[in-house]
Amino acid sequence: MSTTKIQNKKIKKEIDKFQKSGNIQKAIDTCRGALALDENNAELHVKLGDLYMEWHLDIHQVKQYADEAITEYQIALETCVDSSEIYFKIAMAFYYKRELDKSINYFKLVLEHNTKMSEANFMLAEIFMRKGDFIEAVEYADKAIKSAPFSSSRAYFLKYCIQSLSDKTSRFQRAKNLIASFLSLPFDKYAMKEVGRNLSYLKFAPDIIKISIKILKDGFSDKIIDMYRELLDKAPGFVELYLCIGKVYYELKRYEDAICEYKMAIWLDSLNIRAYCYLCQLYEEQRDFENAILTCEKLIELQPHVADYHCTLAQYKYMQGEVKEAVDHYQTAITINPNPQWTSVVAQTLGYIFQENTKDLDAAISSYQNAYNLNPNDFDIYINLGNVFFEKGSYDNALVVYKKALEANPHNSRLHCNLGYLYWGKGNIEEAVKEYEKAIKYDNTYDIAYNNLGVIYLDDYGKVQKAIELFEEARKYNPNYALANYNLARSIAITGDKIEAAKLYQIALDINNYTQELDPAEIEDKIQDLFS
Repeated sequence: MSTTKIQNKKIKKEIDKFQKSGNIQKAIDTCRGALALDENNAELHVKLGDLYMEWHLDIHQVKQYADEAITEYQIALETCVDSSEIYFKIAMAFYYKRELDKSINYFKLVLEHNTKMSEANFMLAEIFMRKGDFIEAVEYADKAIKSAPFSSSRAYFLKYCIQSLSDKTSRFQRAKNLIASFLSLPFDKYAMKEVGRNLSYLKFAPDIIKISIKILKDGFSDKIIDMYRELLDKAPGFVELYLCIGKVYYELKRYEDAICEYKMAIWLDSLNIRAYCYLCQLYEEQRDFENAILTCEKLIELQPHVADYHCTLAQYKYMQGEVKEAVDHYQTAITINPNPQWTSVVAQTLGYIFQENTKDLDAAISSYQNAYNLNPNDFDIYINLGNVFFEKGSYDNALVVYKKALEANPHNSRLHCNLGYLYWGKGNIEEAVKEYEKAIKYDNTYDIAYNNLGVIYLDDYGKVQKAIELFEEARKYNPNYALANYNLARSIAITGDKIEAAKLYQIALDINNYTQELDPAEIEDKIQDLFS
């Protein structure tokens, strides 16, 4: 054996000794020293990269060594250009660094050199699942299982998890993959490593339980934060602790501190979905929609096939006045979500936006009809669809929809009120009165029904006193109803009490500054007319 090989073997043995004893820093220093004497030693560069990755994954360290590992692997690759093993290590480093697209590229390079490498196929399945692309994930999981059917525990479990999200997969198929996952676990060395890594967190369980008991007993406080910080000193890479501290800050209403903790969790684990979700919630509660949008867009970048994220982003966009973008994301959510009831609600939201914001009534009708097809038992759809038909002037269609809704819910006061308005618009005053009276019968606090019926008695029947009684009932149940105050003022003015009428007009004007129910100039003109 040559002197160089003997020296390499001796150095490797020394590095392994430090590594096994847990002294990674000393192992790294020894490896660096050896590379200073033999800088082209590909084996040593790979070993140094492995040491950096071990350090990176150690929960007792802040995870910041993936870049160093990648550099060492790439140096080794210059010598071993066809090494599927080194490509795999680079791919894993990018995965742990949470740069998924780069990781995917390297895993595919691995498979170009070794098509049957089960672990590369599994990692691609894992990444695509994290990105929400379940079809690709299952395809690569199947390839992993085909390459190594008796040692693909995680691939079987991944398939089980994805199948559990779908109603189309039988219980037998799910159970089959779950059982296969358990049976193959002892033969899947990567799965066993992962189990070992997860078990390392258990030693903190007693401390976490102790903190949880104190929270139940005394509530959230700075003392709880201090207790979590003590654990972090022992394990600065334990991401869950940052989420816990963020929760405490949130409960203490120290929102900026909570945001810092969640951002720290993301810095350590850029795929931590919960941290992004907590951030979204915080920004939303603070009405900081700009940052909420940026955070939600990152969630969608990570998991583009999760409909909830598109729906949430649509809400934020709508709140910011970005209606077109909101519509786009609502439509995406509808496309990718298989749950008919959930999708029906989103379709109704779209209908509302088309009706109220873009004034595209045909699109609104289409959305409401889509919602109805998805969930015909949702009563609100009938009302919304009838309303948009009415607004479009399709009174006969509106009448058909309202009557169909009445068959399902004959005592719904809101529906009778809408029917009253429809008959009133068609000039059928007698039927309108009947419907408004039914609305009041089924809800004697219905301010809108009182007001509208009062207008009919005032303007169509000329029964001023009856109108006054109805307007006063509307004000009784809704003192901040500008239109009821305005109509009562009109009625009082007819009786000749100009002073009282002026007071009511002024009240209507003041309320209208907030509710925007009327044209303020119209109210001001009425006040001037009283004394002209």
